[in-house]
Amino acid sequence: MNNTVLQTKGLCKTYIVNKHQNNVLKNVDLTISEGEMVAVMGPSGSGKSTLLYCVSGMDKVTAGEVFFNGQETAKLGDKELARLRLDEMGFIFQQMYMMKNLSVLDNIIFPAVKSKKNRSSRRQTEERGRALMHRLGIDDVCGNDINEVSGGQLQRACICRSMINNPKMIFADEPTGALNRASSDEVMNELLSLNRDGTTIMCVTHDPKVAAKCSRVLYIVDGGIVGEKEMGHFDGGDKELRDRERKLNNWLMEQGW
Repeated sequence: MNNTVLQTKGLCKTYIVNKHQNNVLKNVDLTISEGEMVAVMGPSGSGKSTLLYCVSGMDKVTAGEVFFNGQETAKLGDKELARLRLDEMGFIFQQMYMMKNLSVLDNIIFPAVKSKKNRSSRRQTEERGRALMHRLGIDDVCGNDINEVSGGQLQRACICRSMINNPKMIFADEPTGALNRASSDEVMNELLSLNRDGTTIMCVTHDPKVAAKCSRVLYIVDGGIVGEKEMGHFDGGDKELRDRERKLNNWLMEQGW
């Protein structure tokens, strides 16, 4: 069995809204092993994004335990948690959160510049950023402002940024949600490539075509994981993808999708 990267035990998240208690996550037990690519699906408001925010330390849990790479995150101080996120986690969001006053390359290397783990010089860091951009086919927009590139190019830049510190795990929240189908496929192919190279990925998505490329799919309803589908690693090829999509869609219908 691969090493466990992420584990939760009895994870609960409750918000108080207008004096009413809203239990968004209820006793979630979850284990993600090294090298997995796990999709989280479910209806709107089911708690998918809240789960991602809680397990990655961006939101505090109400009860239960979260272990990342063996560390219990709730026992870390704010600075330690921020350092863990910066050094060991990568993030990709539907909203791309790039800084308007920086070039595409400078946005990509910003987490490395801020990281104490990074012992490289500025020139070496820029070289790594350029190498990542070359790998994702966007090295021709290094010096561009972020409003001078397409949505697909910008999301691939976000993938580069998420990888700049060699994270243990990438958290992706609807990474293809704002993209057309062609750009969505390109972004997913890049995430698959990273996963094949050993990066663990957790991906929240509403798109069965995205989830069909993942090795495991979790289905969440009303804050609890109610179903789990082992898909196996996707090797590529249109026929295999169509088979995976068909099996996943049948399973999602059984879950009430």
